[in-house]
Amino acid sequence: MIQVLFVCLGNICRSPVAEGVFKELVEKKGLGDIIQCDSAGTAAYHTGSLPDKRMRKTAFDRGISLTHAARQLSSDDFDRFDYIMAMDETNFTNIRDASFRANGSYLPDRQLYLYRLFDPLRGESVIVPDPYYGEISGFTDVYEIVERAGAKFLDYLIEKHGLSSVLRD
Repeated sequence: MIQVLFVCLGNICRSPVAEGVFKELVEKKGLGDIIQCDSAGTAAYHTGSLPDKRMRKTAFDRGISLTHAARQLSSDDFDRFDYIMAMDETNFTNIRDASFRANGSYLPDRQLYLYRLFDPLRGESVIVPDPYYGEISGFTDVYEIVERAGAKFLDYLIEKHGLSSVLRD
Protein backbone atom coordinates (compact mmCIF):
# COMPACT_ATOMS: atom_id res chain seq x y z
CA MET A 1 0.00 0.00 0.00
CA ILE A 2 1.30 3.45 -0.98
CA GLN A 3 0.26 6.13 1.51
CA VAL A 4 0.21 9.84 0.58
CA LEU A 5 -0.41 12.77 2.94
CA PHE A 6 -1.25 16.29 1.72
CA VAL A 7 -0.38 19.08 4.17
CA CYS A 8 -1.22 22.79 4.37
CA LEU A 9 -1.56 25.16 7.33
CA GLY A 10 -5.10 24.63 8.66
CA ASN A 11 -6.28 21.63 6.62
CA ILE A 12 -9.43 23.35 5.38
CA CYS A 13 -8.55 24.61 1.87
CA ARG A 14 -5.54 23.35 -0.06
CA SER A 15 -4.75 19.97 1.48
CA PRO A 16 -8.33 18.63 1.63
CA VAL A 17 -8.95 19.57 -2.01
CA ALA A 18 -5.62 18.01 -3.00
CA GLU A 19 -6.70 14.86 -1.13
CA GLY A 20 -10.17 14.81 -2.74
CA VAL A 21 -8.89 15.41 -6.27
CA PHE A 22 -6.09 12.86 -5.89
CA LYS A 23 -8.49 10.21 -4.55
CA GLU A 24 -10.67 10.74 -7.62
CA LEU A 25 -7.68 10.44 -9.97
CA VAL A 26 -6.53 7.25 -8.20
CA GLU A 27 -10.01 5.70 -8.40
CA LYS A 28 -10.35 6.50 -12.10
CA LYS A 29 -7.12 4.56 -12.71
CA GLY A 30 -8.39 1.63 -10.61
CA LEU A 31 -5.63 2.04 -8.03
CA GLY A 32 -7.75 2.64 -4.92
CA ASP A 33 -6.60 -0.63 -3.35
CA ILE A 34 -2.94 0.30 -3.90
CA ILE A 35 -2.77 4.05 -3.25
CA GLN A 36 -4.48 5.76 -0.33
CA CYS A 37 -4.31 9.33 0.88
CA ASP A 38 -5.22 11.68 3.69
CA SER A 39 -4.61 15.32 4.57
CA ALA A 40 -3.53 17.31 7.61
CA GLY A 41 -2.49 20.78 8.72
CA THR A 42 0.65 21.91 10.46
CA ALA A 43 -1.53 23.99 12.82
CA ALA A 44 -4.54 22.94 14.88
CA TYR A 45 -6.68 26.01 14.13
CA HIS A 46 -9.57 24.09 12.57
CA THR A 47 -9.32 20.58 14.05
CA GLY A 48 -12.57 18.69 13.46
CA SER A 49 -13.95 21.22 10.96
CA LEU A 50 -15.08 20.48 7.43
CA PRO A 51 -13.14 22.13 4.60
CA ASP A 52 -13.89 25.79 3.93
CA LYS A 53 -17.35 26.14 2.34
CA ARG A 54 -15.88 27.95 -0.69
CA MET A 55 -13.46 25.07 -1.30
CA ARG A 56 -16.28 22.52 -0.84
CA LYS A 57 -18.42 24.38 -3.39
CA THR A 58 -15.55 24.66 -5.87
CA ALA A 59 -14.89 20.92 -5.61
CA PHE A 60 -18.60 20.00 -5.62
CA ASP A 61 -19.13 21.98 -8.84
CA ARG A 62 -16.53 19.65 -10.38
CA GLY A 63 -18.02 16.43 -9.00
CA ILE A 64 -15.95 15.99 -5.84
CA SER A 65 -17.38 15.98 -2.33
CA LEU A 66 -14.99 17.12 0.42
CA THR A 67 -15.99 15.58 3.75
CA HIS A 68 -12.60 15.38 5.50
CA ALA A 69 -12.50 16.59 9.11
CA ALA A 70 -9.47 18.82 9.63
CA ARG A 71 -6.67 17.38 11.74
CA GLN A 72 -3.20 18.39 12.77
CA LEU A 73 -0.10 16.64 11.51
CA SER A 74 1.13 14.11 14.09
CA SER A 75 4.43 12.37 14.73
CA ASP A 76 2.81 9.07 13.65
CA ASP A 77 2.35 10.52 10.17
CA PHE A 78 6.10 10.42 9.52
CA ASP A 79 6.12 6.63 9.84
CA ARG A 80 2.72 5.97 8.28
CA PHE A 81 3.04 7.94 5.03
CA ASP A 82 5.41 7.17 2.17
CA TYR A 83 4.92 10.61 0.61
CA ILE A 84 4.18 13.87 2.39
CA MET A 85 3.18 16.66 0.03
CA ALA A 86 3.57 20.22 1.38
CA MET A 87 1.51 22.97 -0.21
CA ASP A 88 4.11 25.69 0.34
CA GLU A 89 7.64 26.35 1.57
CA THR A 90 6.60 27.40 5.08
CA ASN A 91 4.67 24.19 5.64
CA PHE A 92 7.52 22.21 4.07
CA THR A 93 9.88 23.66 6.67
CA ASN A 94 7.37 23.12 9.49
CA ILE A 95 6.96 19.46 8.47
CA ARG A 96 10.74 18.94 8.36
CA ASP A 97 11.16 20.58 11.76
CA ALA A 98 8.33 18.51 13.27
CA SER A 99 9.90 15.31 11.91
CA PHE A 100 13.21 16.27 13.48
CA ARG A 101 11.56 16.94 16.85
CA ALA A 102 9.69 13.61 16.63
CA ASN A 103 12.45 11.37 15.31
CA GLY A 104 15.73 13.19 15.80
CA SER A 105 16.24 13.33 12.04
CA TYR A 106 14.77 15.09 9.04
CA LEU A 107 12.52 13.30 6.58
CA PRO A 108 14.41 11.98 3.56
CA ASP A 109 14.06 13.83 0.26
CA ARG A 110 12.22 10.82 -1.19
CA GLN A 111 9.41 11.29 1.37
CA LEU A 112 8.78 15.07 1.55
CA TYR A 113 7.93 17.16 -1.52
CA LEU A 114 6.56 20.53 -2.49
CA TYR A 115 3.39 19.45 -4.30
CA ARG A 116 3.44 22.23 -6.88
CA LEU A 117 6.71 20.88 -8.28
CA PHE A 118 4.51 18.31 -10.04
CA ASP A 119 2.40 21.02 -11.73
CA PRO A 120 3.50 21.21 -15.38
CA LEU A 121 2.21 24.81 -15.64
CA ARG A 122 3.82 26.11 -12.45
CA GLY A 123 6.34 28.41 -14.08
CA GLU A 124 8.61 29.78 -11.36
CA SER A 125 6.11 29.16 -8.54
CA VAL A 126 6.67 26.27 -6.15
CA ILE A 127 3.68 26.95 -3.90
CA VAL A 128 0.00 26.17 -4.00
CA PRO A 129 -1.30 29.61 -2.93
CA ASP A 130 -3.55 29.87 0.11
CA PRO A 131 -6.96 31.12 -1.08
CA TYR A 132 -8.45 31.61 2.41
CA TYR A 133 -8.43 35.42 2.52
CA GLY A 134 -9.16 35.96 -1.16
CA GLU A 135 -11.97 35.77 -3.67
CA ILE A 136 -13.64 32.62 -5.02
CA SER A 137 -11.34 32.77 -8.06
CA GLY A 138 -8.46 31.82 -5.74
CA PHE A 139 -10.26 28.61 -4.82
CA THR A 140 -10.78 27.82 -8.50
CA ASP A 141 -7.09 28.44 -9.16
CA VAL A 142 -6.10 26.12 -6.31
CA TYR A 143 -8.42 23.42 -7.61
CA GLU A 144 -6.85 23.61 -11.07
CA ILE A 145 -3.33 23.55 -9.62
CA VAL A 146 -3.94 20.46 -7.47
CA GLU A 147 -5.68 18.73 -10.36
CA ARG A 148 -2.68 19.23 -12.65
CA ALA A 149 -0.16 18.39 -9.93
CA GLY A 150 -2.20 15.34 -8.92
CA ALA A 151 -2.26 13.93 -12.43
CA LYS A 152 1.53 14.28 -12.79
CA PHE A 153 2.20 12.98 -9.27
CA LEU A 154 0.04 9.94 -10.00
CA ASP A 155 1.99 9.34 -13.22
CA TYR A 156 5.17 9.55 -11.13
CA LEU A 157 3.88 6.96 -8.64
CA ILE A 158 2.73 4.63 -11.43
CA GLU A 159 6.16 4.72 -13.03
CA LYS A 160 8.19 4.62 -9.80
CA HIS A 161 6.23 1.69 -8.34
CA GLY A 162 5.67 -0.21 -11.60
CA LEU A 163 1.87 0.03 -11.44
CA SER A 164 1.16 0.23 -15.19
CA SER A 165 0.18 -3.45 -15.33
CA VAL A 166 -2.72 -2.93 -12.90
CA LEU A 167 -4.21 0.23 -14.42
CA ARG A 168 -7.85 0.39 -15.41
CA ASP A 169 -8.29 1.26 -19.09
